[in-house]
Amino acid sequence: MIKKHNEENRITGVLEKTRSGIGFVRQEEGGDIFIDRPNMRDAMHGDTVTVDLLPEYLWKKNREGRVDHVLIHANKEVVGTFERSKKYGFVIADDKKNSDDIFVRKADSKDARTGDKVVVQITKYPKKNVSAEGKITEVIARQGEVGGEIKSLIRANGLNEKFPRKVETEAAALSKQEISKAEISRRRDLRYKTIITIDGADSKDLDDAVSVEKLDNGNYLLGVHIADVSHYVRSDSPLDKEAIKRGNSVYLLTKVVPMLPKSLSNGICSLFEGVDRLTLSCEMEIDNNGDIVNHDIYESIINSSGRMVYDDVSDMLENEDERLIKRYSKIYDDLLLMEELADILRQKRKEKGSLDFDFDEAEITLGKDEIPIEIGIEERRCANRLIEEFMLAANKTVAEHFFWMEYPFVYRVHEKPDAEKIVELKAFLAGFGINLPGNPDSIHPKTLNEILDKVKGEPYENIVSTVILRSMKKAYYSTQCDGHFGLAFQYYCHFTSPIRRYPDLMIHRIIKSAISGKITPPMLKKYKRDAGNAAEVSSLTERKAQEMERDVEKMKKAQYMQSHVGEVFDGVISGVTNFGIYVQLPNTIEGMVRLDSLNDDYYDYEESKYRVIGRHTRKIYALGDEERIVVLGASPEEHQIDFGFING
Repeated sequence: MIKKHNEENRITGVLEKTRSGIGFVRQEEGGDIFIDRPNMRDAMHGDTVTVDLLPEYLWKKNREGRVDHVLIHANKEVVGTFERSKKYGFVIADDKKNSDDIFVRKADSKDARTGDKVVVQITKYPKKNVSAEGKITEVIARQGEVGGEIKSLIRANGLNEKFPRKVETEAAALSKQEISKAEISRRRDLRYKTIITIDGADSKDLDDAVSVEKLDNGNYLLGVHIADVSHYVRSDSPLDKEAIKRGNSVYLLTKVVPMLPKSLSNGICSLFEGVDRLTLSCEMEIDNNGDIVNHDIYESIINSSGRMVYDDVSDMLENEDERLIKRYSKIYDDLLLMEELADILRQKRKEKGSLDFDFDEAEITLGKDEIPIEIGIEERRCANRLIEEFMLAANKTVAEHFFWMEYPFVYRVHEKPDAEKIVELKAFLAGFGINLPGNPDSIHPKTLNEILDKVKGEPYENIVSTVILRSMKKAYYSTQCDGHFGLAFQYYCHFTSPIRRYPDLMIHRIIKSAISGKITPPMLKKYKRDAGNAAEVSSLTERKAQEMERDVEKMKKAQYMQSHVGEVFDGVISGVTNFGIYVQLPNTIEGMVRLDSLNDDYYDYEESKYRVIGRHTRKIYALGDEERIVVLGASPEEHQIDFGFING
């Protein structure tokens, strides 16, 4: 937040620097304040600073200022690449926004070599034309080390694959616990039921299992059985404190930064086939219209009848694979029933207006050196959709149940879009000849879903879906049940993944206390405080995880395209800015054609029409256009791929 001082021309704010060394102090009102390189003093990117406004006659265009004082240094250490010379070295920050190289004396360079990924502790901040100084405290990865870039990204974001010794010791002790007879006797015993897990082939943290039966009245009985992680991770224990600090597990292709130690996440909490496991079950009676007419939430014990894989289940249901059907003959009828119920639930959601963004997602195949050898489209098959429907049903049911109980809780909230965004979306869709009816202030997700159905199969389907998604607000965690716009659900939470998401673990504790009937006023007060903390922290850690996952994907795509420089591809324009045109290839790889590389004309950017247009030729490059491009270059370090138009 920017504050204005009593002095008229002095302002406090956070400095954002660019690679070129200039910067801006952002303001919600009055416009940003430009800071030129000579006026930086000792400020670095992210620092909280006070700025003196320069006299207006010195402004080149917008308001300009000079850093007067650094109130808070944002960086105590920097992660980057070391460059060594004979007598000294420099660390170049991995963060693209951080333009400040750190000078390192030979005595402070540890055993780092040129190209190594390192952590440098800042000992002196920059002054005028003198660089910041620091000493290397850690060598994260050697130059050329396989996976070094991802290790560096993890460290730069303050994460650690390893857990503190105290936490590992606690987890190891818990993982050796036997399930006592007393514990079994107080739970509902479901070990006689056909209950299965369906996950990816490489998944090790299996935290959800499902069962479906047909009742005598013709209704379905869906059981969603979730690993009872809260039985092992007690509130305020070292394990719990570390889990909420992490907020969620982070999946970065070759590496996982787990929320919980593997002895729990891949061990005693994982619902392995043929092993007794403690669970929290949500059982739902569903009629043929997809309405949940009854439900029950209870503590249970299960013994999984099968560790199933998405592709195997899909091959049986989609292709009637006889070999697999014979192999899984004992559960095949259950799978058919699951498919039947999932179709009913999906149809019900669609009738209610639930948005279904069917985006192409990249499937990246890595070689031995972790350089991509193939990038294709990840299939979202019927088994994936089946599990998705069952998890949505459970999350919705649990949220509604506890909303009416008026207990402290953590909900998943997705607010309706801002009216201005819908007005912009209307204008964009009109360019494709598509009318978006309705009042921008009260748009219904069903209306947007009809648009998605209308563009299905069109070359611009992915572009329209992307722009609709960009008009949405981001989902977040909250103690207020404000509904989920995208799903068209009035009540929604995350209940089904307590191994990898802290909000799920938090609400499991509340659910179990409610089931026991032993909630006291002091407990409710604590749950209210803990739920608020869990919602706030997890919303932040989730965003960080998503950014890291995107960064790794962009880096790997750039690595892949390095071996395709000079090759020609067909793509679709996926974004238009005042400096370049983004083109997406069929395998989801996206690159940019810089406007200054177009030599046939000078192109003006028309933001409202999502296009650029040549001043003389009147040639138009617009969002959704199909174009042929050539790959000019790729930089994994910058997460950047450069394209050129064949006819540009």
